[in-house]
Amino acid sequence: MSEPQSFSAGPADGTAPSSNVNGTNSIQSAKDTVVSSKVSRTDSVLLLLSKKLIPTNNLNSSLPLCYSSFPQVLIAPLDAQAAGSAIANHPVTQNVKDTVGNGPVAESVKNQYGATTNEFQNLANSRTKPDAHTATGQQLTQYHSLFYNLLSWENPRATAIAFFVNVLFIFAARYLNILHYLFKFLYLTLGVTAAAEVAGKLVFNNGFTSQVRPRRYYTIPRDTLETVLEDVQELINFFVIEFQRVLFAENVIHTIGAFAASLVSYLLIKVVPLWGLALIGTSIIYLAPLVYVNNRELIDSQIAHTSEIINSQAAQVKDIASHHAGRGVESVKSYAGDYTAKAQQYVGQARGRTGGALGTSTPAGTTSGYETGPKYGSSDFPTAPKTGPELSTTEEKVPTVAS
Repeated sequence: MSEPQSFSAGPADGTAPSSNVNGTNSIQSAKDTVVSSKVSRTDSVLLLLSKKLIPTNNLNSSLPLCYSSFPQVLIAPLDAQAAGSAIANHPVTQNVKDTVGNGPVAESVKNQYGATTNEFQNLANSRTKPDAHTATGQQLTQYHSLFYNLLSWENPRATAIAFFVNVLFIFAARYLNILHYLFKFLYLTLGVTAAAEVAGKLVFNNGFTSQVRPRRYYTIPRDTLETVLEDVQELINFFVIEFQRVLFAENVIHTIGAFAASLVSYLLIKVVPLWGLALIGTSIIYLAPLVYVNNRELIDSQIAHTSEIINSQAAQVKDIASHHAGRGVESVKSYAGDYTAKAQQYVGQARGRTGGALGTSTPAGTTSGYETGPKYGSSDFPTAPKTGPELSTTEEKVPTVAS
């Protein structure tokens, strides 16, 4: 590359020197060559920048010029801000911005973001106490509505994100030592603040940490604390109420399902680690309602058919049991009648034996009992005296015994 040439103003008579004319012709020819040739996009951008920043009518300036390697174009030293604005305003850049910002991909991303935001808002608004009550008449909590809305996949994007976050938390708890990183963060933070304070006092006689200290330490407002505690109370009551409803068989199907889950967990805990059991349980809790929602008609028809079979078998068993129970009652009644007759017969025979032992006889045509004894008349008894006893006037002498 030749040395840069400097151009000076022409003489007063208006005639340009031959060196200026030659420089002007070389620049114009180089520009025409670049425009007419097929160059790459980068060279085209450089050409456009050179056209904007090197006016052809200001060649008498004292700014130095340099040549580019290919194509042979004289380009002045570019200002960084001007180059950036030129690239930003270039049609190619604007086309790329329009494609990325207003294209189908950008529209799809915006639509999905708006739909996800609306679903999370709907999920938050579902935290209301339902009208349903328990078997004991107690009102359910607001978390009954929230978890029902979440697990029923009424807001699929929000439910999918919640499921992904739960699974990610399980894997993080399994493969990341959270307590280790927590204590590491604490000691690094406290060490940096202590070192900054000590270094500031030693060098500048004023600590750095104390300079960024807030004027008033942050405290939790009473209203916020009461709201959080109320939510925690509602959440705890949700689990307590649901456990009691399952335990006391308010819905027997739920109780049977809880029994099956407990039995399977008891068997799997021997061979599956705790994090694996948590992952299986989380997957079942989130994916089982999704399978039911997508196959509702098929599952409902199968459940109805199974219920009909169970009801028919139960009715048949009930009829058989009632038939056998009726026959059993009749047999018991017949046996009771026979035993009652035999018992009365044995009692009558025992009474007859007792009357014969006392010397009484039972006349013909009479029944055994107390009326079968002998009958007495008035002639069989002596006449009762009507006057009292009379005393004699003579005194009886009692003999005395000589002593």
